[in-house]
Amino acid sequence: MSGWIDWHAYLVLILVGFLPNEIWRMLGVVLVRGLDEGSEVLVWVRAVATAVLAGVVAQLIFFPAGALAVMPMGLRVGAALCGFAAFLLVRRSVLAGVAVGEAVLLAGAVLLVP
Repeated sequence: MSGWIDWHAYLVLILVGFLPNEIWRMLGVVLVRGLDEGSEVLVWVRAVATAVLAGVVAQLIFFPAGALAVMPMGLRVGAALCGFAAFLLVRRSVLAGVAVGEAVLLAGAVLLVP
């Protein structure tokens, strides 16, 4: 019976979490095809998306919840700065920035948090 529950949970996750989001992404891909990348509309959309992401990151750093709240503020800020430095040093690689920031945060958690 537990195998059915696990499969059912994945099905619900796909139907409720993945597909509704994916529909909007595909619609965006279809609608954006004719737009110029430098158009004012896309520049504005990119600026709004960047601002929202910056706000979420700032909230996670300065007003964390859950397990992240146990980490010292200096560790959270330091991990973000190290991740940003890695992003810049590895030819603007988001993967490198996230990996380094996460590694610093995890290492700090092991060393600093009892």
